[in-house]
Amino acid sequence: MHQAKKGNEWHFGMKAHIGTDADSGLVHSLTGTAANVADITESAHLLHGDESEAYADAGYTGVAKRPEFQGSDVVWHVAEKRGKLKKMEEGPRKTLTAQRERVKAQIRAKVEHPFHVVKNLFRHRKVRYRGLLKNTAQLFTLFGLANLVLARRLNPSPCS
Repeated sequence: MHQAKKGNEWHFGMKAHIGTDADSGLVHSLTGTAANVADITESAHLLHGDESEAYADAGYTGVAKRPEFQGSDVVWHVAEKRGKLKKMEEGPRKTLTAQRERVKAQIRAKVEHPFHVVKNLFRHRKVRYRGLLKNTAQLFTLFGLANLVLARRLNPSPCS
């Protein structure tokens, strides 16, 4: 985990990077890193290998140019940075770009559902400083349980 000073207070933090299935919204891969690690560096660990398309937020800009994806058949759909869209002059091109970004965002929204379950339903919003390995192991458990919650919502049992 990485420490950072904000004002006169020290904070310790980590990130959970997850890869989810676009259809079901279930988590298939997870990595836990220090908070100062860029999202794009974990992109290769978030794919399981059978993807034909991958959707990512603006933190992954330029991911298709990285050496680990050279020769790969994965088509990356990365969100535009918000400032770039704002700078465009009004007209049909901006409208079309905004619609395309909205479609990307709707698909990427599936990634946020497991985070909702972990943070809001399981109330796991902060981690204690126990080390990156132990906190990542706890995240594996929490996201595994979140998969069970999300899978039950997809296929409710007839008894309940």
